[in-house]
Formats: sequence, structure tokens, C-alpha cells
Amino acid sequence: MGADRVFAYGAAAGLLGDLLLGDPRRGHPVAAFGRAAAAVERVLWRDDRGRGAVHTAVCVGGTVALGGLAARCVRSSPAASTALTAAATWAVVGGTSLAREARAVGRALEAGDVEAARARLPHLCGRDPQALDADGIARAVVESVAENTSDAVVGALVWGAVAGVPGLLGFRAVNTLDAMVGHKSPRYRRYGWASARLDDVAGWPGARLTAVLAALCGPDPRGALRSWRADAAKHPSPNAGPVEASFAGALGVRLGGTLSYGGRVEHRPVLGGGGRAVAVSDIDRAVRLSRRVGWLALGAGVLARSVMKGRGA
Repeated sequence: MGADRVFAYGAAAGLLGDLLLGDPRRGHPVAAFGRAAAAVERVLWRDDRGRGAVHTAVCVGGTVALGGLAARCVRSSPAASTALTAAATWAVVGGTSLAREARAVGRALEAGDVEAARARLPHLCGRDPQALDADGIARAVVESVAENTSDAVVGALVWGAVAGVPGLLGFRAVNTLDAMVGHKSPRYRRYGWASARLDDVAGWPGARLTAVLAALCGPDPRGALRSWRADAAKHPSPNAGPVEASFAGALGVRLGGTLSYGGRVEHRPVLGGGGRAVAVSDIDRAVRLSRRVGWLALGAGVLARSVMKGRGA
């Protein structure tokens, strides 16, 4: 069995496993990576970009090397290689947990329990929930679903198609490390610089593919493309911009505006300015769109892997 079929069968099994099982309540591999990265940080931390770059290299390089070693150990067995790819895919994608948390916030809002929705929102994003009303919470959820479709599903599949198990694990390591140290707090403004920049680079292809697929399978393809073209560059993140703009246009809603992180208020440009304000019902629409994008991304990855094989890659 060729590497293209190993990826196709393994990644499909991993996505199906995520759909049926979701993330484990205890012992998740990503949580184990987070603990290891935190231990490395305790040893290396200084308010210095060089130290941060070493931290990034150790954590991401170690994860990629571990994935490469595991793949090498089973490469003589197609069944074992497929099983390893399935396990790695299941470990790094988070579509089911994303949908579960988004819908939990949506149910609380539908019941009129804004406090319960605020309590649940930190499971999805780092916004200050107390600064948000019901409409602001719904908008934050849709934005988080859009961004995490790229970060938690599509980006991993892109790098899995390119580099197999090391690509799957490496992308999730980059993304997790960025969430840990890549934000612009006083502690991490310098130390987390390398992680943030690497995440921008690694996330670039997945973000564009997510935006394309959201336009292709969303309710309003033309609106998605129009919003992407007009608004994506306004977003401070080079990767979240195309994704959120495409989702906004596809769903016919406005995203962006005023938000608060850690007590710091940001005024972001509006994405999808021709759309309406986000409603609670749009949370479920965003989740369904995210699901479709994830499965289409698998198809795109399988196709890309087949083309690479045909060219002798």
C-alpha cells in the first residue's frame, strides 16, 4: 500500500474517530505536550527572543522527530502505518470538541442563561466573557468556530498530506505552543515571538484552504469570496483574517468589532460588513459549515497526496 493510501485511510479513520469519540476527558496527547512544553519553559524562560526560539525548536523539533521515529518503526507494515496515521489524526484534530463547546454556549443563550454562556465561553476562546452581552457571545463563538476550523482541523490535514505523521504532530505542536506563549503579554512579547511567527507560517496554507472551502460549500459562495477579498487584510492576524471573512460572507453575518482580551480592549475592523448581526441560530450554522469544510479538506489532502505520488514526491 502506497503512502497516499495510508494517509487517505488513516486520516479518514482519524476524522471518523474524532466524530464518534471526540477528545478524551483525561490523558489527551496534546495536554501531555502542553505539560512538556511548560516544563521546558520553566528551564529556558528569559525575556529574550533567542531563548524563545530555542524553546520553539526544542518543543516542535522534538515532536516532529518523535513522529518521524514512530512512522519509521511501522513503515514496513501498511496496516500499522495506517493505524498510526489514524491515531495521530484523531489526536491532533479537534472538530468534535469545537462543535460540542460551541453548541453548549448556543444552548445556554437559547435558554436565556447568559451567565451560563459566559461560564462556558473560555472553553472556546480567550475573550473576557464578562465584557460581552448575549449578542457579543454569539459573535465570539462564530468567530472561534471559523478560526479553529483552520487551526484544529484543516491545518493539520494539510501538513499531514505533505509530511504524514510528523506533519500532523508538528502542526499541532506549533499551534499549541502559539496558544501557550505566542500572545503579546508582557511575559511573552519577546519570548513567544518565534512561536507566533512559526504559527503564522505553518497556518498560512490551511487558512487559505479553509477560506476557499467555506466559500465552496457555504450558503453564499459569492458573499464569502466578496468578504474575503474586501475584508481579510483588515484583520490583525494574517491567517484568521481570510478564514473569518470567508465564514462571515458565507453565513451572511458581520464579524469583528470591539472585543476584550485579558482586560485589553481591541477595536477590530468589521468583516462581512454587508451582512446582519450574528444571531444565536448562526452558531449551529457555523458548526455545520465547519464540519463540511473539515471533510472537504480531507478530500483535498488525499487528492494532493495522490498528485505528489504521481510526480514521484
